[in-house]
Amino acid sequence: MSNKKISSLALAALGVVYGDIGTSPLYSFKEAFLHGLALNELNILSVLSAFIWSVLLIVTVKYISVVMQYNNNGEGGVLSLLALVLKKIKPGSKQARVVLLLGLFAAGLFYADAFITPAISVLSAIEGTELITIQFKSWIIPITISVLIMLFLFQRYGTQKIGGLLFGPIMIIWFLTLGILGLKEIFINPAVLYAFNPFYAVQFFFNQPKEGIFLLSAVFLALTGGEALYADMGHFGARAIRVAWYGLVWPSLTLNYLGQGALLMHEPTAINNPFFLLMPSSGLIFLVILATFATVIASQATISGTFSLTLEASRLSLLPRINFLHTSDQEKGQVYIPFINWLMLLGVLFLVVAFKSSGALASAYGLAVSGTMLITTILLIYMQLLYRASYFKLCLLGLFLIIEIGFVLSNLTKIATGAWLPILIGCVVFSILFIWQKGMHYLKEERRNQSLNLDILPNILNQGIHKVSGTAIYLTSDKDLIPNALLHNLKHYQVIHEYNISLTVETLNSPYVAQEDKVKVNEVFDNFYQVTVYFGFREYPYLVPLIEGLKLHDWKFDLMSTTFFVSDTIIINNGNFLNHVEFNVFNILFRQAGEIHQYFGLPPNRTVQLGTQVAL
Repeated sequence: MSNKKISSLALAALGVVYGDIGTSPLYSFKEAFLHGLALNELNILSVLSAFIWSVLLIVTVKYISVVMQYNNNGEGGVLSLLALVLKKIKPGSKQARVVLLLGLFAAGLFYADAFITPAISVLSAIEGTELITIQFKSWIIPITISVLIMLFLFQRYGTQKIGGLLFGPIMIIWFLTLGILGLKEIFINPAVLYAFNPFYAVQFFFNQPKEGIFLLSAVFLALTGGEALYADMGHFGARAIRVAWYGLVWPSLTLNYLGQGALLMHEPTAINNPFFLLMPSSGLIFLVILATFATVIASQATISGTFSLTLEASRLSLLPRINFLHTSDQEKGQVYIPFINWLMLLGVLFLVVAFKSSGALASAYGLAVSGTMLITTILLIYMQLLYRASYFKLCLLGLFLIIEIGFVLSNLTKIATGAWLPILIGCVVFSILFIWQKGMHYLKEERRNQSLNLDILPNILNQGIHKVSGTAIYLTSDKDLIPNALLHNLKHYQVIHEYNISLTVETLNSPYVAQEDKVKVNEVFDNFYQVTVYFGFREYPYLVPLIEGLKLHDWKFDLMSTTFFVSDTIIINNGNFLNHVEFNVFNILFRQAGEIHQYFGLPPNRTVQLGTQVAL
């Protein structure tokens, strides 16, 4: 890849990958002193040392250097990693179930993070207005709500029209501003550079273990967004993300944290908002506006990531089929999911109104991200054991595991002040995903019990079944069984088409499938074919283009003489497999599933839907 292409991708990555971690200086450093920690030089150096070395170990070493080596055909993120691990485990085994449950809970925590990030980011930026004039204080919540509503209303139009032109350049200005503001204070008080010595952090945790626990939860706020580096690897590539991190993001963040520490050394009263007080009063309006733009960009990246994760979960059968809209004719990854968008808006507005400040939300923020990071490390360690990796890698991941357990435990101390929120959201999402998995497992079993094996179909057709012209394509989830829609045709109308295709779609634990490997054809008997189509979990499962390319003896695809048959399942509860609560949840999810013809890109005027009743 050319240097020009890498530079272009690195610029784009600034506006998507680094929005979250790039806005952490707004609120993270001041949180370290809000639990009564004395504002003296030793404590300031110790806190800075903890910040600097945590970012170095977790972001630079773990994610940039180690985790990004492990990709699923170039894709990263917790679901890609989950799929990668499941490839090496026997389906249905105890190990597979444990790994799946870990992945489901990590996904639940990601959704918790997605609710909190827009609220805390935009709120922390707007809070800077009260430094311009105290009269703005009463307007912080209304302005924050207005900005967030506009952000979510804009989602349906996509971001491709302005994202490429504005997001990257704005974030360049943002990171340069972070670095310059920090550098200014470092020149005033260069003693702050002693914080690069890790001894200060180590000594603090040994001498003040109780305060150290609270410090860890504040330090972790500087790492939020680290998981995004891995999750967005498929969009920009590891090299571009590393170039942006080493070339601009990491130095700017480090300088800004040092600058905030230097400011507090000679002006302890600045602890109320050390980030904005780095700027002279004449430039506060510029910084507030810039911070607002930066936090909106960070929120946009989180919202887009939630859409992508939801779509991936749907394709991996972790959620029902999802109705979505494309927001770009050029970028296939840019989608809009209305239900998720409005659900997030309601959740984010509730958080702003309920918590009222970025400081209050900070208590809830860390646990969601630290939990996700910990699960990522656990999955990586398990994968290393499966692949029999070197002891050095296992020891390195073990070090990350110990550190992240400390982060999780420190964030658990904030249960009463807000950390209950991500646990609640994570458990709700986990329960939904788990119930969907359980319900679909038994639904498939019952469907199979009601069906007949495909190999007895010739015997049925010899019993006076009439043949009509045209082609029938039956979508079925099990390629070894006679499709239910075909059984309906044979039972009620006693007809079969001249050409018949039993079509099964399988989503693999890989993001993409090569074009030559997408379709597998097996002729069951004369003019009856079993076709299996394979998609990756990041691909759109549109069937018509693939069917058009099929070569089946003298058959040629003609849309006007082809009918697609799909089965519409009606579920009833008899208490055999799901209790009353589980069935109601599963039934709601099942009824919310997107239309089959829309999901697979089938022409609605050529699609026939036939119902089947299944008791669970």
